[in-house]
Amino acid sequence: MLKEAVLNKLNQQLNDELYSSYLYYAMTGYFESINLKGFSNWMQIQAQEELTHTNRIFAYINDKGERAKFGAHPEPTQDWESPLDCMTDAYNHECLISEKINECVSLALKENDHSTNTMLQWFVAEQVEEEATADDIVQKLKLIADHPSGLYMLDNELAGRSFQGIADAGA
Repeated sequence: MLKEAVLNKLNQQLNDELYSSYLYYAMTGYFESINLKGFSNWMQIQAQEELTHTNRIFAYINDKGERAKFGAHPEPTQDWESPLDCMTDAYNHECLISEKINECVSLALKENDHSTNTMLQWFVAEQVEEEATADDIVQKLKLIADHPSGLYMLDNELAGRSFQGIADAGA
């Protein structure tokens, strides 16, 4: 059983992770529309990863004998000025999600909910990777600037990403 405040926070985080997937699918569509198939691939995999994050929280809530609650999500941005703007938004979104995970951890600690804190530590570590990966692409795009050949090479690099899934994501 979870304390009500923790359950509410986890349900909010579950919906934030689901929205992240929604946003990354919108970014996938943007990259498809400008024929950057590698960027599109990267974003589609990012969207799939966010669904595994949603599933991890969903499974935890269920394991604790509670019920996950799903809410409405705002429509994400559909268009960006450039690949750099889109990837910068992705990076900023990951930073926001990191803040929200930290809020969940702080609440779990305040409520002496050690099992929730333990579960959330996976997300803390995951967010370090998420931010670093998005920032790496942003920094490469800044280096490329207005050089189409660099964008082409980065697009090819991002096309190589494959979805690995998360073995212990809960189910």
